[in-house]
Amino acid sequence: MGDAKPSPARHLTRGLAVFGAGALVLHGWRLGLTLLGSHKRYCIDRNRLAPADSSRLRDYVSTITDAQVHPDTRVSMLVNGDAFYPSELETVRAAQHSINLQAYEFQEGEITREFLAALEEQARAGVEVRVVVDALGSWHTRSKYFDGLRRAGGRFEWYHPVNSREWPYLNHRTHRKLLVVDGTVGFVGGAGFADHWIKPTKYGRWRDTMFRVEGSVVAALNSVFAQNWAETTGEILAGPENFQYAAAEGGVPSMVVTSMPHTGATRARILFQALIESAQKSIHITTPYFVPDRSAREALEHAARRGVSVRILTTGRCNDHPLTRRLSHTLERQLLKAGAALYEYQPSMIHAKLMTIDGIWTVAGSTNFDHRSFELNHEVNIAMFDRSVAAAVDEQFERDLANSHSFTLARQSQRDLIENIEGDASWVVRREQ
Repeated sequence: MGDAKPSPARHLTRGLAVFGAGALVLHGWRLGLTLLGSHKRYCIDRNRLAPADSSRLRDYVSTITDAQVHPDTRVSMLVNGDAFYPSELETVRAAQHSINLQAYEFQEGEITREFLAALEEQARAGVEVRVVVDALGSWHTRSKYFDGLRRAGGRFEWYHPVNSREWPYLNHRTHRKLLVVDGTVGFVGGAGFADHWIKPTKYGRWRDTMFRVEGSVVAALNSVFAQNWAETTGEILAGPENFQYAAAEGGVPSMVVTSMPHTGATRARILFQALIESAQKSIHITTPYFVPDRSAREALEHAARRGVSVRILTTGRCNDHPLTRRLSHTLERQLLKAGAALYEYQPSMIHAKLMTIDGIWTVAGSTNFDHRSFELNHEVNIAMFDRSVAAAVDEQFERDLANSHSFTLARQSQRDLIENIEGDASWVVRREQ
């Protein structure tokens, strides 16, 4: 007897299996592109750029990033949680009209309970309170944690909650850290809201920097909040209580530069590339996760080779993402060969996101030096064109370097076996970087 013919049901099962396998491969390919990015290369003819200390470069950066220059910005640098949290709380408690807060991390704990108590009190007093928190960044924070704020009349929204309706946008997060009060005072920088910015953890007490700003730039910060608020709720903010900034005489020229997904070459990505290419003297970068794409890495290498002092400070072993640190090590060899200097902060997790160029430009905000921040997340940065601000940031940079170890080619070659294996296995990621 011959073999029995496969039943129609078996044909159908095999067909569905093949279709399912193909769908998984296609989905994995698309997910890989989303997570790791494309092979897009960025370049600027630096011979056509004005020097970093030129007002012509300032005007060019403003134009190319579509960011208005605000010449009247008043700036205060706040180093670490014991400085920026009290300043933020004092400003919240003094609010008269509106409080708009946006965060990636808003973790249950001592500091957020203090903020929620202040926000609830202001909401009961008639102040318009709006809070947007990223659902993935604050995954362990329960929704009921904000019930008191809701009962007091404040408004709370999750950004891109994990559900069937929001699933297509799962990989697009708001990584912005913003607080704007009465449309007149703003806070922007690297820190969210969690106890590890004020209490010791296994990574130490996190080292971070925020900036308190006043002047017309606050309206630009509020417009950034308004964009995510409209995306989340459909409501477009209006009214003088949100946009009644107080103009100031003199001050620091500054601009607000954002990153948004779906746009490819984000404004922040353009900002960083243009400033690095314009540098003639110094580039100082502080970042917790240094995983630059190929274009940024090559721009830093070229800067070092033409005599620019390139110094990069990142997180050492007190790192909440150790695999990222190891991947960073595999990307740094050519930078070291080009003459760049790299340092790892030792006392704790360093989470500040700062860059100064030639002692006149300062960029601060939520953007990490990696693909997610440049291409996938909602981010916000303030770029300031002022020697006194850059000098203050550089002074803190030197203090941080005093608590850091230099990372050299010799040290890289002595990495332990596990780190070498993990670094070599990261070739897939490096291809996309």
